[in-house]
Amino acid sequence: MKNPTNFQNQAIKKREKFKFSVTWGKLLKYCKPFYFLAVLSIVFAIGGTVFTIIGPDKLKEITDLISSGLLTEIDLEAVANIGLTLIAFYSSSVILSYLQGFVVATVNQKISKKMRGDISKKINKLPLKYFDSNTFGDVLSRVTNDVDTISQALNQSMGTLVISLAQFIGAIIMMFVTNWIMALVAIASSLLGFVVMGLIVAKSQKHFVKQQLYLGEMNGHIEEVYSGHNVIKVYNAEEEFGKRFNKLNKNLYSCGWKSQFISGLMMPLMNFIGNFSYVAVCVAGAVLTVKGIISFGVIVAFMIYIRLFTQPLSQFAQAMTSLQSAGAASFRVFQFLEEKELEDERNKKVLLNNVSGNIEFRNVKFGYSKDKVIINDFSVNVKAGQKVAIVGPTGAGKTTIVNLLMRFYEINDGEILIDGVSTKTLTRENVRDQFCMVLQDTWLFEGTIKENIKYNQKNVTQEEIINACKAVGIHHFIETLPNGYETILNEDASISSGQKQLITIARAMVDKSPMLILDEATSSVDTRTEVLIQKAMDKLMKKRTSIIIAHRLSTIKNADLILVMKDGDVIEKGTHKQLLRKKGYYFELYNSQFERENIMND
Repeated sequence: MKNPTNFQNQAIKKREKFKFSVTWGKLLKYCKPFYFLAVLSIVFAIGGTVFTIIGPDKLKEITDLISSGLLTEIDLEAVANIGLTLIAFYSSSVILSYLQGFVVATVNQKISKKMRGDISKKINKLPLKYFDSNTFGDVLSRVTNDVDTISQALNQSMGTLVISLAQFIGAIIMMFVTNWIMALVAIASSLLGFVVMGLIVAKSQKHFVKQQLYLGEMNGHIEEVYSGHNVIKVYNAEEEFGKRFNKLNKNLYSCGWKSQFISGLMMPLMNFIGNFSYVAVCVAGAVLTVKGIISFGVIVAFMIYIRLFTQPLSQFAQAMTSLQSAGAASFRVFQFLEEKELEDERNKKVLLNNVSGNIEFRNVKFGYSKDKVIINDFSVNVKAGQKVAIVGPTGAGKTTIVNLLMRFYEINDGEILIDGVSTKTLTRENVRDQFCMVLQDTWLFEGTIKENIKYNQKNVTQEEIINACKAVGIHHFIETLPNGYETILNEDASISSGQKQLITIARAMVDKSPMLILDEATSSVDTRTEVLIQKAMDKLMKKRTSIIIAHRLSTIKNADLILVMKDGDVIEKGTHKQLLRKKGYYFELYNSQFERENIMND
């Protein structure tokens, strides 16, 4: 599990760099391919708003016609004509608003799709050290929660903002056209709303950022607990992890409450300002009407205009709450997308074909950090077709050697050569094409057994799959399943960890790569099955260069070369018999393990 303290410290440092305007600038730039659709939605929004804001002016005309007709006779034909015009205006507004909403929804989904696709591509370009320092749950949270937050915010807010802005500007224009004195009164009474909105946004921003951060930490914690719940129960660590969960949950609750409470103040304050503006317009309108400066119809028009003017303020306030969440989520997404990628290797032209399987480590030095070197000066020459085992205590650097060979990490100094060609001159894909690999941790995806064995390999026949399964001793078990090789592996499939490991070994056997890496491949199988696998491997891997990492020394007795590692160096090498005759470190390891096995058997 990742260290939660280090992760939180790292996250806090990143959080301090958040700037709302910068992040939204990146998001707008990211949305550049969809500018045309965005402009189209703006056109529809403006069109719909124009028809809406012209309406009050027509209502003013109806009011004046009725007012003047009270003393004489109301011109019902003129009133009807204006009424029909209003129906046409408002119908057009509804249609344009629908089209605007349709375009905005389309744009939002396209942006979300593009963002998820870019994150997926980014994951494949990141070095393994990124995932060593970040929890899987946090990465998943960026793909799911953060992208969903952005999508929902854009869907709920962007359309509202476009309409509200057009309505806001249109209302101001129409108010000045109708009467400039009343317009100034309405604007002056609403200025307080802008000041309050700015203060609330500034106060709540940091809490939205923390909320997304703690949500990612929470997901990371849950992912770790779920994947290791058996171990947690065995060691009765429920209380400890419960305390950690409660702490994260409390932090998330605190940030969520503060962000929602502060931003929630916007709506009631905006409603108060809107009502205050109504009062100001009514008082000013009454005074101007008494003095004969305006007609009664102007007051009616302004009662609607003030709603069209103050309503956007409330909508701005509501939208800003969503946009702040989107800003915080965008910050995390772009932070991920801007992580340093693996070196671009498209300029490398050297390509390995028809590889024999000769491997040479030449003065290799490596450390996961500059101040902590793990592999000091590793040199070894492996000939094609040899079976080489690497043994040693935990932390000796055995798995690290494999990681360097596969170019999961780049060496600090020295060279690794395959058939005399330095892996530095080859692309990672070309290097990895030369190997098939079986790890200690089994990985099977949801699909049929056949698909899992054939995984990413072309031209693999059913006969080859069956032969590989027979070789590892799992064919009979597969045949007993209801659908045989077409049985789907998922959470409901009752397959033991040993059987899963056998399937991954069969996957490696159908791979036609010239070299094979086994990293504790038999650790999950029983002793009897282990013997069967060893015999099968000896038969099927004669023409392959095989590198085996093993703790069970009994499984590597027939290796052509055994490398004994300690503290990043090869301290002994030779065959099993040669190393036993030396009575060195390997001799001690073997005897201690042999004695332990005897004690267990007794």
